[in-house]
Parts: sequence; C-alpha cells; structure tokens
Amino acid sequence: MKPAIATTDAVWMLIDVQTRLCDVMPPEAMANAIKNIQRLIQGAQLLNIPLWVTEQYPEKLGETLPALQTLLPDYTPRIPKLAFSAWHESAFQESSVSVAPQVVLFGLETHICVLQTALNALAAGKQVFIVEDAVISRTEANRNNAIARMRSAGCIITNTESMLFEPMQGATHTQFKAVSALIR
Repeated sequence: MKPAIATTDAVWMLIDVQTRLCDVMPPEAMANAIKNIQRLIQGAQLLNIPLWVTEQYPEKLGETLPALQTLLPDYTPRIPKLAFSAWHESAFQESSVSVAPQVVLFGLETHICVLQTALNALAAGKQVFIVEDAVISRTEANRNNAIARMRSAGCIITNTESMLFEPMQGATHTQFKAVSALIR
C-alpha cells in the first residue's frame, strides 16, 4: 500500500505528556520534543484538525504539562487512561477517532504507550503516522527500538514540519503563513 500524505481527515493524538513523566525524561530531548509538540498543537488548531489528549493514570503521573495545557482549546477531549494503549479507551471508539482514516501520534513514552496505541490503531485499519521528533522515551535505545518496530509494522514515520505542511499541500492554503510562522 502506497502511503498517503497526512490529510485534514486525520485525528492527532497527544499521548501522555504529563508532569511526572516529563521529569524523568532526558532534559534536552524533552525540551526538543515539547517545542515540536507545541508546534503540532498550534498547527492542529490552525488547520482545524481534531486533537485528542490522553493522560496515563493522572492521579499518580500528574496532568498534561502546563506549557501544553495553555495551548489546548477548552473543547480538546482529555482522556484519562489506565491501559497503555489509548486505543482501548471507549471514548475513542465512540468518537471522531473511530471514523478517521488516519491517526497521528506524538508524546511519550515511545516504547510503551505510543507503540501500543500505534499497533492497535494499525490493527483497526488506520493509517498511522508517528511524529519522530515529537516522541520520547527515557532512553534513546528504547525510543529507537519502538520507532523501528512501528515502521516495520506499517506506521509512517514522519516529522513535525512534514505533519504541519502536508495537510496544506501548497503555499496557496489560507493558513500557510500562520503555519510557516510556527517553525521559524
């Protein structure tokens, strides 16, 4: 199957970027991931792409990082979960996620929650994009292993700038200048 470009028919999912989890990530890698995740959140809004947020066991791991919460519109669905895969949450099965042909994943940890969500989304027949420069694990080895596994399973491994520009398909898009400003 030839991979299609990411479209505005996709659903973007921010996976478990929570205060206590972020504290145990490598600081420089976490800062880079946060910068790209902020761009993705803003881009989703500019392009009218649905964005969902998950929080793994928020009572113990905290809420979504405040630097990201301030960018999220009030209507952004936030799903607390105990399963590692967000796909097991009934809220997704009864939502726009269930009908979207494409799912875009970013967040942490790459080798646990992102990986399991990706594999389940593939099994459900979705075309899955992983934003490589917006996923992180405590170790680079675990991150790299998970990316290799997801690629091998059929996920499309991409990057923040590609995810922001592919849905527009050209400089004539009404949000081109606003999206371009996100990466400057």
